[in-house]
Amino acid sequence: MAASGGRFLSAEEHAVVAAACARLIPARDPHPGGAAVGCADYIDGLLGAFGVEPPRIFAGGPFSGRAGGAAGFGDFLPLSRVEELAWRTRIEGSRGIAAREFNGPVRGWQEEYRAGVAALGADFTTVDAAIQDARLDAFPDFRAVLYRHACEGAYAAPEYGGNRDQAGWTAIGFPGDVQPRGYRDIEVSGRA
Repeated sequence: MAASGGRFLSAEEHAVVAAACARLIPARDPHPGGAAVGCADYIDGLLGAFGVEPPRIFAGGPFSGRAGGAAGFGDFLPLSRVEELAWRTRIEGSRGIAAREFNGPVRGWQEEYRAGVAALGADFTTVDAAIQDARLDAFPDFRAVLYRHACEGAYAAPEYGGNRDQAGWTAIGFPGDVQPRGYRDIEVSGRA
């Protein structure tokens, strides 16, 4: 996925999201920060999950191929009818569709991001850090959803578009997905 938007976000929106992720997950040794690990790419992929078939919701498996086994994570799984309804409602919102509004109207993440990025301002990437932080603080609901998705992007399996070069995992000392290697009994029994 290009580091300039493309699944859902425009190039300008992608740049704003990347800058905001850099403020929420700043670069501090050994962590390269939210922008460097591709959090905006993850968010763009999540928001545009239904732009491809099957949707980019559940990675396949059982192995990624990083520690052996046949690489299957990149083969996303088709969704059941109920899963698709739930994920479309979450991402796209209810859009006046009766099946999505059984509990009332739902504002989806796509709408939240469009409004949140617009509220941060087109100049968000060029203003200084204190102004960026003040703008993020001025919209706590958007800041919260952006932070949650930035964390997912920093530490999820790279097949979802973030955690570029597994840098998020490396920064926190996580060995990554280790199947099929697994762990030896002594490593999980508390005696190691």
